[in-house]
Amino acid sequence: MTQLVPAVTPPLVAIPGTPPSPPTRAVTLEFHDNTKLPLLLGEHDRHLVRIEQVLGVRLSCRGNRIAIAGDPAQVETTQALLQALWHRLQHGEALGKPDIEAAIRLATQETDPRLPLSDLPAIRTRRGSVGPRSPGQAAYIDALAAHEMVFAVGPAGTGKTYLAVAQAVAMLQAGRVDRIVLSRPAVEAGERLGFLPGDLKEKVDPYLRPLYDALHDMMPADQVMRRMAVGEIEVAPLAFMRGRTLAHAYAILDEAQNTTPVQMKMFLTRMGEGTRMVITGDPSQVDLPSGVSSGLRDALETVEGLPGIAVARFGTRDVVRHPLVGRIVDAYDQRDTAAGDKRRESRVG
Repeated sequence: MTQLVPAVTPPLVAIPGTPPSPPTRAVTLEFHDNTKLPLLLGEHDRHLVRIEQVLGVRLSCRGNRIAIAGDPAQVETTQALLQALWHRLQHGEALGKPDIEAAIRLATQETDPRLPLSDLPAIRTRRGSVGPRSPGQAAYIDALAAHEMVFAVGPAGTGKTYLAVAQAVAMLQAGRVDRIVLSRPAVEAGERLGFLPGDLKEKVDPYLRPLYDALHDMMPADQVMRRMAVGEIEVAPLAFMRGRTLAHAYAILDEAQNTTPVQMKMFLTRMGEGTRMVITGDPSQVDLPSGVSSGLRDALETVEGLPGIAVARFGTRDVVRHPLVGRIVDAYDQRDTAAGDKRRESRVG
């Protein structure tokens, strides 16, 4: 529990001839569980230091109180941030560096007033709660809960696949679907597996590894193996979907930008009674041969706006891997934009 303690600020006296000082505000929060407070502060107060760096406020801790001072808007944001982090601790959730960075990102980029930091959507599996780490992820989690078919489009590192697998596991564990089907194009240019060594499983597994990794984050390894053995979890290349009807399943198509329009239509029309589908991909990373259209782009142009279908779009601000990843994506986008401008100028000239 936190308590807001009024802060006493001495009156300011204006000195003639000096420019007015920017408005400041001071707030003190009181926390009543001294066993959890060190987790909020971080080792050597590193969490508070990081919040100071990003939000430009001054934070000081004495006893079980944290004082916040600075620009009024930033003080208000910092207050909401600390209270949201405390709320997580009270519910038994961990607070590591990635969690602090995610909370700061949400606090500084939050655009929906209906979603205070302490009331963001989450996916609850038996291994714990999976919450959003960016505004785009918050909207995506809402879409996964509310729609039968969701397209997730955006750059690498935005959590498109990870959150889709989390939602699939949550629904399987809750008995809302009977099985999970995870799929992706097995090889970039049309699923040509013959040149790879090994049997079919050995050829396909490297392309499905991101899906396996996400599954093992959500479930104990023995449970994943048991459910795969009885058919409750299936991981297969896209070519294996042809001719099937998926009923009461949660189906995820990953790396969908590398499908052809025919393959995409085939996958979408596998949907049967009680099934949910998520299609993820990055249109900027199409590996199909030159002249072959991306099935993801074709599908978005065809079905976006139909009832029951949602499209979640991510940008570089939603990248939740290393901060450099977002900057790298931005640099490539800027280069491609500049190259496109030059091509248009040469055609006009």
